[in-house]
Amino acid sequence: MELVQQILFIILVGFAIFLFARKVKEINGNIHFGHDEDLSDYKKERWKNVLVFAFGQKKMFRYPLVGVMHFVIYAGFIIINIEVLEIVIDGLFGTHRIFANPLDGFYTFIIDFFEILAIGVLLACVIFLIRRNVLKLKRFINHDLDGWPRTDANLILITEIILMSLFLTMNSADRALQLQGNPHYADHGSFILSGIIAHYMSHLDASTLIGIERSCWWLHIIGIFAFLNYLPYSKHFHILLAFPNTYYKRLVPKGEMKNMPNVEREVQYMFQPELAADADAQPQNQNPRFGAKDVFDLSWKNLLDAYTCTECGRCTAACPANLTGKLLSPRKIVMDTRDRMEDIRENIKENGSFKDDGKTLLHDYISVEELRACTSCNACVEECPVSISPLDIIFELRRAVIMEESNAPAEWNAMFSNIENNFAPWKFSPDERDKWAQEME
Repeated sequence: MELVQQILFIILVGFAIFLFARKVKEINGNIHFGHDEDLSDYKKERWKNVLVFAFGQKKMFRYPLVGVMHFVIYAGFIIINIEVLEIVIDGLFGTHRIFANPLDGFYTFIIDFFEILAIGVLLACVIFLIRRNVLKLKRFINHDLDGWPRTDANLILITEIILMSLFLTMNSADRALQLQGNPHYADHGSFILSGIIAHYMSHLDASTLIGIERSCWWLHIIGIFAFLNYLPYSKHFHILLAFPNTYYKRLVPKGEMKNMPNVEREVQYMFQPELAADADAQPQNQNPRFGAKDVFDLSWKNLLDAYTCTECGRCTAACPANLTGKLLSPRKIVMDTRDRMEDIRENIKENGSFKDDGKTLLHDYISVEELRACTSCNACVEECPVSISPLDIIFELRRAVIMEESNAPAEWNAMFSNIENNFAPWKFSPDERDKWAQEME
């Protein structure tokens, strides 16, 4: 029987790893739809950002109570799953609590710590469910989350509650069997919480307790692997992507726009016509794209941002345009970018390569009205706990609207025309620009 369980476990592990690796490879390919961008400078500062913002979750603690609860869930997820290593080894080799004897009394201390964290995770998840579904905080009932995104958030919280309950029940049944002197369940000392629960299970016979312990063991590890494979389809993929996304955070001053060489060169020719004579000697981009119309025109970092989004809505809650009733929601901008990548991937799966579907990120997913509402204030970037910049995506799309489509308000077009013809926003010839001074004489 044990050999059968080992074989089944090996199949489970191999299948789970295969599915996870395949999906991660697909997402990596989606991120590389974007053009290249070098973000390898200032390594010391980048590692500092990882420690402070990804591990330390500094921005979460702007709201202390929520920050503490989120950190408990985060720490619980990371630390308790160290226990998965023991489960995997036990499953592969048919052992039971293989670390117990080598670690001796320290093993009991570790499990006690895990159980305290598990209770913390349980309580925090219940509170977060209440905040989302009973208190209905504004950023959680926004229409951005209608449909699957809202279900996804609740499903993850419920899954974590189930996994922690299975962990505690498994330990309780294990401890009850230890107290009964079952030879396969050596006495490693009482666990702080499951030890208490075990006394209420002591009246059960050994076969029932073994059934409970084994069922919880299998359900717990199957749940962990299922959770692992669900992550890439969920907003909770940020659990993994928050680290690289924080590392590759742009370190230029916030809101700074990169000049486009083609545009910058044309402006230089306006003020220094003699430079135009050397233009033919310079390498030219034959098909320059001004801004971005689709995900292919964005940077890979913009696309990594989209997959890292936690959908927490802090960006939208801080957005002055959104607060005043405008259509713009920075969270929706990022979520739409991710949705477009997923749709392109489905297109590639169906056709072998991407076939033009007549859609673009601009217009079909994100409207001009949304882009125009942005004040470029940077509040969304400042609020994001995982270093996402919706503003970069907005800038690139808005640049395409103006420079590719000449789709600007009439007042802007008049100003652009004056700059192009008169080298200034005002409708005065350069030759007449100093007349005001002559009149003063």
